[in-house]
Amino acid sequence: MALIVQKYGGTSVGNPERILNVARRVIATQQEGNQVVVVVSAMSGVTDSLIKLAREVSAHPAEREMDVLLATGEQTTIALTAMAINGLGSKAISLTGAQAGIITDQVHTKAKIAHLTPGQVLSHLEQGNIVIVAGFQGESSDGRITTLGRGGSDLTAIAIAAAIKADVCQIYTDVDGVYTCDPRIVPCAQKLEEISYDEMLEMASSGSKVMQSRSVEFAKKFGVLFEVRSSFNHNPGTIVKEETMNMENVVVRGISVERNQAKVTVANVPDRPGTAAKIFTTLAGTGIIIDMIVQNVSNAGSTDISFTLSKDELPKAQAALAHVVTEIGAQSVSATDGIAKLSVVGIGMRSHSGVAAKLFEALSKGGINIQMISTSEIKTAVILEETRINEAAQLAHTAFGLDAKPA
Repeated sequence: MALIVQKYGGTSVGNPERILNVARRVIATQQEGNQVVVVVSAMSGVTDSLIKLAREVSAHPAEREMDVLLATGEQTTIALTAMAINGLGSKAISLTGAQAGIITDQVHTKAKIAHLTPGQVLSHLEQGNIVIVAGFQGESSDGRITTLGRGGSDLTAIAIAAAIKADVCQIYTDVDGVYTCDPRIVPCAQKLEEISYDEMLEMASSGSKVMQSRSVEFAKKFGVLFEVRSSFNHNPGTIVKEETMNMENVVVRGISVERNQAKVTVANVPDRPGTAAKIFTTLAGTGIIIDMIVQNVSNAGSTDISFTLSKDELPKAQAALAHVVTEIGAQSVSATDGIAKLSVVGIGMRSHSGVAAKLFEALSKGGINIQMISTSEIKTAVILEETRINEAAQLAHTAFGLDAKPA
């Protein structure tokens, strides 16, 4: 008997017919001799509808109340899924995140899991139940409902799998697995049979929408083997696991794209200790996440510092930097949007040279200009005009031999 955690996303439970489809899948898994815990998201579109409702009654709804409101989306799904399973003749019981033992910190709308005590989950499993858990939510130590941020149901599933020592965690979604690039951008992208935690983490943080990056970090930390697969067919998915020696034979595993980026440049920053710290400490204090940072070579005692961030965060960043520029004696702050990030990822890059050169050559042949460059041990990323990002992804995908072979 195996202990399996299955997670179903919003599109997989998007209507009553799909919920019944999930119920049949889950029952079939149990009938194969397994114990099953199911984590579900809100039905597709529900979270956005709730956010819209909140903004119709308040221009600036309190984050505490937003968590109370948004948590109802998953609670609707767990009840309906349990009803469907019971209606088909099997035993199921639904639990909220708090009832499942998920305790978080006290940060509303993007809480982090502090610890998990799955006593109720294990007890219901022992009684022969399929346990349905609300994803995306938990409870702070002082009893407040909290949510884990977009994609938080993935994190719920991985965390529960770690806590109950599940044999595998299956992440069911609307795609067949993890691809070498988004097939909507590169039609000849291939599904990967396996990928390492580090590669998956880089792709998730660089724009791949298949998994939330915090979920992958959690899986790596606790060694949770998981599989990304489709809830609409029975095809094998992509296994995400600790890297093995043969994985390094593949130099580039995939290409990811992140749109809606913006670039901020602080011009003529005095070249003295503490100025960069002042800029980025101020930004960190507002919760803005910075991606690439580039500092020009100092010239006549001053330098330019550029960085990228989500376009949505641009107004907040400009407001935060307005007084800092004067305080540190810089000349000005300028901002540019309409840019996107292209990332080339692969653990094989650690032991193979020439990846950056091949990427730059491919983009050069396509006449695509590179605005910024960032590298890590297993990733090379560039900032480009957003209007050319699809073309750039196809060029890079082809250059690294990732295109599927014609049938």
